[in-house]
Amino acid sequence: MTAGTRTRSGSGARSKGGQDERTVRALLDAHGRTYTAEAGIRLRDTPQPLYRLLVLSHLLSARIQASIAVAAARALHDAGMRDARRMESATWQQRVDALGEGGYRRYDERTATQLGDAARLVLDKYGGDLRRMRDAADGDTEALRSLLREVPGLGPAGTDIFLREAQAVWPQVVPYLDGKALQGAERLGLPTDPAKLAGLVDEGEVASLAAALVRVALDRHIAEELRDELRDEG
Repeated sequence: MTAGTRTRSGSGARSKGGQDERTVRALLDAHGRTYTAEAGIRLRDTPQPLYRLLVLSHLLSARIQASIAVAAARALHDAGMRDARRMESATWQQRVDALGEGGYRRYDERTATQLGDAARLVLDKYGGDLRRMRDAADGDTEALRSLLREVPGLGPAGTDIFLREAQAVWPQVVPYLDGKALQGAERLGLPTDPAKLAGLVDEGEVASLAAALVRVALDRHIAEELRDELRDEG
């Protein structure tokens, strides 16, 4: 290989990297709001917002529009069910009514039961504090996934949603870019290696990037619009 060939190869790699960064920046500017923020949750590493994220993850994991799940999470909060103790002490009917208020009617009765059972587990096993679950996993993300899967109603999709969002305050799990997020990356022509993908943003932006990539995976029109925007910018 000649020196000239190596130079062109390096230039191409740098050009691709620059294009990826432009794509990611445009994506974050347009769609980088986390689902937690959308639900009005000020995520901090404290029991109540982490529990609210758990509930939101449960609701989002169903086959239902994200906007309805977000509205239902807000309705549960507004009805006073903002931590595990209050969720568990609420009646089944109160949970059903709050879910209905948020438009979450298709799965409201089953979900109301699961939310009560999940709150009881969080209280009994972790004293209502999901940081104890994180500490029990001792830095092992797969162990943490297994513990989350024990929560009634959460399942694999809900577990992924929780960890994608929780990485904003739990650096131990960064980067958490699951299959759904990587599907969005592939649609945009971005790297599908989680470490390389996370390297395109600051550590504090990985949760926002994950949420944006999931939106791309769920709606192919977002990718088309971004490509058109970047093409127009030259």
